[in-house]
Amino acid sequence: MIKYLGSKRKLIKEVLRALGPAEGRTLLDLFSGTARVGHAAKKAGFSVVSNDQNTYAKTIAECYVVADAKVIADDATKILRELNSLKGKPGYFTERYSKASRYFHPKNGARIDAIRLRIDELDLEPTLKSVILTSLMEAADRVDSTCGVQMAYLKEWAKRAHKDLELRLPELVPNRPTAHYQAHQGDALEHVKALAADVTYLDPPYNQHSYLGNYHIWETLTLNDQPETYGIAQKRIDCKTRKSAFNSKRAFKDAFSSIVQYAPGNQLVVSFNNEGYLSTDELTQVLSTRGEVERFDIDYKRYVGAQIGVHNLKGEKVGQVSHLRNLEHIFVVKVNTPLRVPS
Repeated sequence: MIKYLGSKRKLIKEVLRALGPAEGRTLLDLFSGTARVGHAAKKAGFSVVSNDQNTYAKTIAECYVVADAKVIADDATKILRELNSLKGKPGYFTERYSKASRYFHPKNGARIDAIRLRIDELDLEPTLKSVILTSLMEAADRVDSTCGVQMAYLKEWAKRAHKDLELRLPELVPNRPTAHYQAHQGDALEHVKALAADVTYLDPPYNQHSYLGNYHIWETLTLNDQPETYGIAQKRIDCKTRKSAFNSKRAFKDAFSSIVQYAPGNQLVVSFNNEGYLSTDELTQVLSTRGEVERFDIDYKRYVGAQIGVHNLKGEKVGQVSHLRNLEHIFVVKVNTPLRVPS
């Protein structure tokens, strides 16, 4: 899966342990991101309902949560073989992300352009298209020239940027006949009121940097809408207007409290970073309105971009790293109060 700030790649075992037994239960993953938790929960035996406000995240969830390996893998493999044989054809992607900026070497920018064009020409059914688009995102991620987020790119090409882009079949999971799988796209504050589950997993954004801003290229790659861009980072223009209450220090607590009150199921599991807007005491206070709260903490390295120091736009080091490790707090709430009935 793609490099992703806030990803639970190293914490999956702890999250699954917190979720508890899977048999006959449905998990709602309300901020699904790269669907690592949903993917792992599906493998563990949960029915999974994913949601995220970004198109690329919904696409990834269609791949890793909804797609049935038994049904799609053979067709996807044939399509990926064809796409891997395409020669580069420079277009919008090359101009914006290989020339106006330096996220991808021009040879790979041209390959991405050619492959993305062909994907639309194939007119695939939605879930199969999501698998192919996820493969393209992951292939591009393996040859990018960043420190893990798309707010900046390296001054010199990363070693991996010179490698040839190669599409691979994502790690699809067979669907269980007795389970159900869904991927939704929408605002969490609205979707939490409409989606049913036995356990709700919450991993919300926790600071001022939006995931759209951090991963704007994946949104553009998925939509293929060739948006107007701005700044050295060549961000999508709608990064300026698509805002979330969860990226606002002032609005976060009220938004999070609302999510907690409406969250379905008899159990809540919450992941939260020690760099987030709320302290552990504040989080416990909010969560305790729904039931008994248990917390455990996991120490881990910060993402690589936070370990190399603060640099200006010329690549010059202008600040020091404040700390190299973080704590991930995992809260488990045994719900003993009814959820608020949506008005």
